[in-house]
Amino acid sequence: MSQNPPISAYIRTKNEERMIGDVIRAAQQVVSEVVLVDSGSTDKTIEIAEGLGARVVRSAWLGGGKQKRTGEDACVHDWLLDLDADEIVTPELAAEIRNVFAKGAPNVGAFEMMMATAPPISGDWRDFYLVDRRKLYDRRVVRQPDHPNWDQFKVPDGVAVGKLDGRLLHYSFRDLAQLEEKFNRNSSGRARDTKLKPFWQCALRMVLARPFYFLNHYVLRGMWRAGWYGFAMASIAAHGRWLKDAKMVEIHLRNRDAAKDD
Repeated sequence: MSQNPPISAYIRTKNEERMIGDVIRAAQQVVSEVVLVDSGSTDKTIEIAEGLGARVVRSAWLGGGKQKRTGEDACVHDWLLDLDADEIVTPELAAEIRNVFAKGAPNVGAFEMMMATAPPISGDWRDFYLVDRRKLYDRRVVRQPDHPNWDQFKVPDGVAVGKLDGRLLHYSFRDLAQLEEKFNRNSSGRARDTKLKPFWQCALRMVLARPFYFLNHYVLRGMWRAGWYGFAMASIAAHGRWLKDAKMVEIHLRNRDAAKDD
């Protein structure tokens, strides 16, 4: 790792023994340091990480963005690679990053890359259902949001953003049951922390929008290319997005009840 660019990778963890070894080894293709911000693992996560030379920082769970900030502050280098405990740096992406840093730190504030889903069956999806993520950045220019839920930063106006073509593979779920649980959990936080739209908008979306959410995932984002498994995933993703609308309606109804009690 000593010949790698001066980049630190940080990873938020809690009981991630399933993949943490693979994630760390993949990151070590290109970074000089791997830091885990662990919020109470009781499995072999820490043992595996330290055995691979990663440094572990223990921190109570502060929320998504706040936990990433803890990782930022713990790193030695200013250039940071933000990884989740189920994200794999491909050899192609690692080689591209090394090439970018070969002549010194680049003259941009961040890099964007495409994150590809790697489902538990049918191989990875490197050519469709891609998500644009800014995962490699200079903490002197931009920081993660100081927020318990939002954990994706916005690049300030006027700051240049580079583009990487290599893929970051996201092994985001073990099976469809876990995928549904994740969408349910995430919808609760987003309904709670998003600015509440008028009741009529939330109710109209709850009644009418679900088919459009499905078409967005299945047709526009290309999940039809994944066959029956893509159909199932698009259905779950659409339901997860619909849950945010339903939960916002529920917030309105609770607020009405509270106003009546007052």
